[in-house]
Amino acid sequence: MRVALAQVISGRDVAQNLQLLEEYARRAKDGGAELVVFPEAMMRAFGNSLLDIAEPLDGPWASRVRSLARELQLVIVAGMFTPGTPAKSGHPRVRNTLLATGPGVEAAYQKVHLFDAFGFAESDTVEAGTDPVTFDAGGLTFGLATCYDIRFPALFTANAHRGAVVNIVSASWGSGPGKAEQWQLLARARAVDTTTFVLACGQGDPATQGVEARGSAPTGVGYSAVVSPFGQVVEALEAEPGLIFADLDPAEVEDARRKLPVLANRREF
Repeated sequence: MRVALAQVISGRDVAQNLQLLEEYARRAKDGGAELVVFPEAMMRAFGNSLLDIAEPLDGPWASRVRSLARELQLVIVAGMFTPGTPAKSGHPRVRNTLLATGPGVEAAYQKVHLFDAFGFAESDTVEAGTDPVTFDAGGLTFGLATCYDIRFPALFTANAHRGAVVNIVSASWGSGPGKAEQWQLLARARAVDTTTFVLACGQGDPATQGVEARGSAPTGVGYSAVVSPFGQVVEALEAEPGLIFADLDPAEVEDARRKLPVLANRREF
């Protein structure tokens, strides 16, 4: 199965972000992809209000993505924001949602691990999800994860035990000393932990486009990558926006699991 990763930089304007998604989705289709992954916060970049643009999965933004996926006969995975339930304090919240839609596919993952780290408190405005989510496409099972989730191996293992041979991680990674290296390391580690392909798609670095970061909001560092079940980087980008392709062969996962049966050998403590 041929897949694509679209490393883009979303902004405040929801309509413009949708146009950007459509442009890259069409490029992915032209390149032969059956599935294209977009970053977290594709609907609107962090550092902007999220409450005023959150909408349900049958709202206009998701419906347009769904319509485009149907038109192109392409599975699209993209980060958006859906309404959450208010906090105990009464403060309204959204859910950080990863939509997967396309031929025979309709799934939504709510980010489980919220980014309360490095001076940013995602939980102030976001309600955490609770459950792993997988979906089937092109004869493969895919698991879903979002950004900070990549630091928590158990989610990826849970996806693998649900049949995932590919783990998708959409992110808007926070910048800072050593952060890009951590992102790259974690993507490779999660692949080896689970003997799955990892599709790690992050927002590009706004600084490459002359945009200065505002506050502590995680707005992306780039370095999206396709990683093999043995942790080898198959394709990768640097900080600038771009589109990469890779062909996923489930036989590579079968081979890895014969040679390195970490899932079978794993013990609970």
